[in-house]
Amino acid sequence: MKQLVRMAAAVIIITGALLYLTNWLNTSQGFRGKDTLTIYNWGDYIDPELLARFEQETGIKVIYQTFDSNEAMMTKIAQGGTSFDVSIPSEYAISKMKQEGLLLPIDHSKIPNLKYVDKRFMDLSFDHGNQYSIPYFWGTVGIVYNTEMLGGREIHKWSDLWDDSLRNQILLVDGAREVIGMSLNALGYSLNDTDEGHLQEALRRLNLLTPNVKAIVGDEIKMLLAGEEAAIGVVWSGDASEIMKENDKLDYVVPEEGTNLWFDNMVIPKTATNIEGAYQFINFMLDPEVNAQNTEYVGYSTPNAKALDLLPEEIAGDERFYPDPEMTSKLEVYKNLGPRMLSHYNELFLEFKMHRK
Repeated sequence: MKQLVRMAAAVIIITGALLYLTNWLNTSQGFRGKDTLTIYNWGDYIDPELLARFEQETGIKVIYQTFDSNEAMMTKIAQGGTSFDVSIPSEYAISKMKQEGLLLPIDHSKIPNLKYVDKRFMDLSFDHGNQYSIPYFWGTVGIVYNTEMLGGREIHKWSDLWDDSLRNQILLVDGAREVIGMSLNALGYSLNDTDEGHLQEALRRLNLLTPNVKAIVGDEIKMLLAGEEAAIGVVWSGDASEIMKENDKLDYVVPEEGTNLWFDNMVIPKTATNIEGAYQFINFMLDPEVNAQNTEYVGYSTPNAKALDLLPEEIAGDERFYPDPEMTSKLEVYKNLGPRMLSHYNELFLEFKMHRK
């Protein structure tokens, strides 16, 4: 009996020691406490100079970690092993994280610089009232095309891609929502459509596009288009901006039928331990001068109206990346369609890819 008591006491002591050690390690790595702020973001998605400036102005040490997909980010936050204070997911991920209780509600009174965000980019379907997220960057899905390779021809619409003269000239991003959505928009339907008849019609129309599709690819699409391996690519606007810097023969268009308007927003995960620091950082990133600097560094579109006024005209006045309100009113944010419908979209996309073979 005494031996059992001693063993139990030893287990309690060891457990306590391990908890203390874990807490100490977390603190020492910047995962806990008011003196550190752990940010979880996409790679190369912030100007490093601004992180240093935030540290200098606030005295808060920044621990910066990156992810390469919304799914990886959500999984890590759900596991709860690291105390992330701020993260920057995309709109559909925000919707899912809200449902799964992974986010803390946001107190707007603690973010005075929120007043600079254009009202067009607030109160959207994935987070009504911006209860859980604050806009960071936005963009579109559209078409990059090489005017020289097309003999001076311009592209204006999704439906232009079905032209017989474009055989083996198109690269598509490897994304079900983007490609199925493109076909739905070309038919005049919503890219969030769940009507089975419309989805099957979109698949049939995609199959007709097959002769024009050279490949369905991932990140290498930027290198391939810049290197003129194909004349046309369906890409995100931020990638388009980067590609066009590498090759001045390229142009970008937001299709007339409409397309996806995407958002990456700042959130405070449930794992946060420095909530006040999180508010300081979010407010800092919304400062117009800071936001303008970050926008020039990253190359995506800012939702900050005041920051837009501070940007060079060649950036702020470029309607390819800052379409006017008449155009943005035609654009749609991806809705969280639920796991069953999302799986169905993936199945349809796989059918299309198999049809190409």
